[in-house]
Amino acid sequence: MTMAGYTNFHADKISSFIEQLFLKIGCNPIDAANIAKVLVTAELRGIPSHGLMRVTDYIALWKAGRLNSKPDVRIIHETPSTAVIDGNQCAGMIAGLKAMGTAMQKAKAVGTGWVSVQNSNHFGIAGYYAMMALKEDMIGICMTNANPLVAPTFSVDRLLGTNPIAVAVPAGTEPPFVADFATTPIARGKLDLMHKKGLKAPFGFVQDKTGKPSDNPNILTDGGAILPLGGDREHGSHKGYCLGAIVDIFSAALSGAGFGPFVPPSVAYLPLIKDAPGLGTGHFFGAMRIDAFRPAIEFKATMDQWIQTFRKAKPAEGYEKVLIPGDIERELEEKYAVEGIPVLNSIWEKVNECGKEFDIILEVEKV
Repeated sequence: MTMAGYTNFHADKISSFIEQLFLKIGCNPIDAANIAKVLVTAELRGIPSHGLMRVTDYIALWKAGRLNSKPDVRIIHETPSTAVIDGNQCAGMIAGLKAMGTAMQKAKAVGTGWVSVQNSNHFGIAGYYAMMALKEDMIGICMTNANPLVAPTFSVDRLLGTNPIAVAVPAGTEPPFVADFATTPIARGKLDLMHKKGLKAPFGFVQDKTGKPSDNPNILTDGGAILPLGGDREHGSHKGYCLGAIVDIFSAALSGAGFGPFVPPSVAYLPLIKDAPGLGTGHFFGAMRIDAFRPAIEFKATMDQWIQTFRKAKPAEGYEKVLIPGDIERELEEKYAVEGIPVLNSIWEKVNECGKEFDIILEVEKV
């Protein structure tokens, strides 16, 4: 049933709309299909902040000459177990898929593979790339830095991005363990959704330009900042700061991408920093072949035991069960594949405004 303020769409309907749009700006059919697949996967897994709503940002970046629709994505340095890839200002999905594929190839050959990326753009959900390794009995790891919206603990300066980490671990009879999380209490896209819905942000998520706590989800437009995971020092924000810094170093210092405050904005209305060190947004990918450590069947049996042990944990009062990372997203993916993906009407209207310029419309259908 469609929720008030939302319209449900079949996944293939949204995918077709996105594909057509990226074909119109010059992407080849394979790249357009891959961009759509990553964005639709985010929608199916209940992460709309990294799904359809991002399309307008990507098109705006293309118009500004900051997203290359016909990139030459290539390896510029490698060893048997590592590589650096230049994304040539591509949509981040194109570099992400090549990089994770390269990491998996190297893992097949030597046990583990590690690939960093420079000169890229926003690539959707990190979990998509980590999960690519599951079918090969590998553990997948993915990180990316992002444009600076996060103030380190005790600071008002925006020096880090929301810098997500994703880890996907295969199991046997149990569903895989899939952790995909920002190193902040909230991602920028979710703040945007709160603002569009007229909601307040919980205290501990953002601060104003003087460093005082705020509940305004639109505070970033007035010089405010997102806080590191933990919110404040008393609740461990220094640990969130450390996690975000690690992601930034792995994604940018290893690849030669822009780091910290020099990551280019993922929205076209914010200007680029002149003479910034490094090239574009940076990503980091890892693939670890399980049988490089122990037989895969034994490891997956242990993972089944691990998952079952945590599922049996007694829930606290008011909660039904203890969740395993990936449970919520997997359940939503199964549900939305049947019932359709709920799209906020304001988002639907905005992407249609973008699509009309290219004679492409995401039309309502019965789901």
